Amino acid sequence: MSFKPDRRQLLKGAALGGPALLASASAVAAPQPPALTARSIRVADLASHFDVDPTIHNLEAGYWSIMPRVVAEAYARHTIEVNRSNSIFARNVLPGEACLANGSRDAQMAIARQVGCSPEEICVTRSGSDALQLLIANYRGIKAGDAVIYCDLDYDATIGAMEWLGTHKGARVVKFAMPEPATTANILAAYDDVLKRNPDAKLLLVTQVSNRTGLVTPVKEIVTMARARGVDTIVDAAHGIALLDFQLADLGADFVAWSVHKWTSAPLGTGAMYIRRSRLADIDIAYENHHLPADNINARLPAGTINFAALLTIPIAVDFHFAVGATAKERHMRALRDRWVDAVRDVPSVTMAVPDDPARYCAITSFRLKGMDSDDRAKAVQQRLFDKYRILTVWRTGIAKGPVIRVTPGLYSTAADVDALATALRAEHAMFG
Repeated sequence: MSFKPDRRQLLKGAALGGPALLASASAVAAPQPPALTARSIRVADLASHFDVDPTIHNLEAGYWSIMPRVVAEAYARHTIEVNRSNSIFARNVLPGEACLANGSRDAQMAIARQVGCSPEEICVTRSGSDALQLLIANYRGIKAGDAVIYCDLDYDATIGAMEWLGTHKGARVVKFAMPEPATTANILAAYDDVLKRNPDAKLLLVTQVSNRTGLVTPVKEIVTMARARGVDTIVDAAHGIALLDFQLADLGADFVAWSVHKWTSAPLGTGAMYIRRSRLADIDIAYENHHLPADNINARLPAGTINFAALLTIPIAVDFHFAVGATAKERHMRALRDRWVDAVRDVPSVTMAVPDDPARYCAITSFRLKGMDSDDRAKAVQQRLFDKYRILTVWRTGIAKGPVIRVTPGLYSTAADVDALATALRAEHAMFG
């Protein structure tokens, strides 16, 4: 039995309940979109699948992704379905597909299909930050005095969790700075150096794509280097999954987490945690969550009510990813990034915070203007771009070499969006003299 809202019932309720319910009824009653099939969406048509504010050049897709229309519509339908069914859905009392257990299974299977692992190795979380914090805080291999290592380009939420290991578990927390300008060779040398200097290290945090600068690190080589010294790695793949064309096996890591609401374009409040099956016992269950067996990865997620509609929408978001195709998607995002970077290469007062090596960048690229030597000046650049040119970027701090302006085109972005940025930078490059 499936609890699909009936159009007549919804319209009758709308007459009593007002315009908001009527709008919901229209969304549910709309014809179902055609099925998404592999590589059925051309990148040339990608922007047409999104509803965006046409008055702003939104180059801040690094926060989270706008859902494509087909995903947003599915999310609206699921929201109404869950709201109508209430505990009937969540308590798994109905036969067939209309229950939470099946929805959770389908979400895990979709993500596993996307990243190339077993569904039993995937746990759907409330965000990438939640997943990473759970992996770090519940890693069982730390005792007082052991070293744990992170770098300046790691994400604030993960840095906080690594510091927590120091204040709550007695770990010795080691921070180092990523080289800049970076190359594959000096990145690997920096990790090799910090591991050699800390032979008591047990845990290393590695960010695949820095949320601060956009630098792409050689994760597999770092994981291999750490493992040879008996050091485990936790990989933050929030800006890698569904943007870079790879599978989890290509990283070689045992513990990975990411945000499904970023480049997979699922609804807000969705993340994922991967634990290699053979390493499950090395991550403790969350807050004595004995509602599930200890050999179930979902016991690593705190018990509590989640956004069921967002969970149910994950499979169609993954379908959309495959409809574009991982290879075409990465190539398209690189082209948008290269378009604006190449347009300002001859402006000496604009400096990129990532190297030109295509292996070390993708969609995200941060820049500095000459004289942008403080957080206040970085904020001023962000404000100038928005107020004068209607271009949204974001300033990022915490980088050893100084603050940057982060630019992140989205799947919805057009050539006109990145061209507007290049034009603005050529006009404003000397704003600090």
